[in-house]
Amino acid sequence: MPPFNAADTTTYRRDVASGGRALTVAEREKLLQQYLPSAPTQDSSNTKPRSSTSAASQKPRGHKRRVRPYLKAKLHFLIFFLIQFIFGVYVRLRQFYHGILDRLLAIRHYHHRTPEYIQRDVKSLDRIPEHLSVILKFKSEEDGGLEALLDEVAELSAWSACAGIPLLSVYEKSGILKTYITSLQDLVDQKLASYFGPAPKAPSLRVFAPNLPSTSPSPQLLAQTPNDALSATSQRPHLDLLLLSATDGRDTLVDLTRTLAEMAQAQKISPKDITSNLINTEISATTAIADSRSVSDRGTPKSNREVGAGEPDLVIVFGPYVKLDGYPPWQIRLSEIYCVGDPSSDSSGSASTRVEYQAFLRGLWKYAGAEMRFGR
Repeated sequence: MPPFNAADTTTYRRDVASGGRALTVAEREKLLQQYLPSAPTQDSSNTKPRSSTSAASQKPRGHKRRVRPYLKAKLHFLIFFLIQFIFGVYVRLRQFYHGILDRLLAIRHYHHRTPEYIQRDVKSLDRIPEHLSVILKFKSEEDGGLEALLDEVAELSAWSACAGIPLLSVYEKSGILKTYITSLQDLVDQKLASYFGPAPKAPSLRVFAPNLPSTSPSPQLLAQTPNDALSATSQRPHLDLLLLSATDGRDTLVDLTRTLAEMAQAQKISPKDITSNLINTEISATTAIADSRSVSDRGTPKSNREVGAGEPDLVIVFGPYVKLDGYPPWQIRLSEIYCVGDPSSDSSGSASTRVEYQAFLRGLWKYAGAEMRFGR
């Protein structure tokens, strides 16, 4: 395209300034014609094969776009189906294996409500936990509800007493056990009597719950007990039962933080005095139990003293998978956790696991064979 000359540019600008009245349409076309590119030459013989070739080349590409996503989707579905099938077979075989193993253990090791049998089962263990904790789930009314939960706690208390475990803590999230402490103690006493026989053969029992009074015998009853009976009572095995719930975990820490903050604002305590040792002491006090088992020779109890329940040596989770469900975290920093599992329930954990003796015994076996590294 040739460059614009000065005369044509001046003429064009004059026509634009006059609104297109200075030049006619023909003059304007003649002025611009010399600056327009030449029209392309069209060869009819070459145009037709090119269009047919492009159409032919586009048709397979569109066909491939439709087939490839279809094959890819089917391949993904086949891989997904194979994974589901293999995993389903594995889960069913695992459930079948554990179900058979549990039944064999239930037949081989059954307590028959005889302490000697339980003592025989744990006699060969290298160590037995001083503090055993269990996590239970409140069942629906169809599975027994509160009555089934109380019976499970009573059975666990009897097994622990037979195995020589002095302290058993039971965690149930809702805290319904705390509202039935008296009924629970009566039921556990009956269960212990069915295993050991009537008192004084049956172990003595105390039930505790954080921020609630314990169910220990009153000093008046101890003072009225004859000396021979007191000596026999002091030689009886003893079991402490501690009841925990979700309010003893996060809520306790929140209440402690609020209390310390209010005391600091009221200048009752210095912020420098709020240390980790103070917080640890206050938190441990929520699960502290009074040691009033010692009785003097004259029949009067010695002064009560607070002793911490301490971290449990072993935590048994009666569920299909490990779910602490709000358990106080400062209580299980160094605890061994054993999950019972339930071959009959699904992986969602909607079904609860039954409390059975062979599961309790396997938990003690796992604890005895565990290697305590303590972070090393």
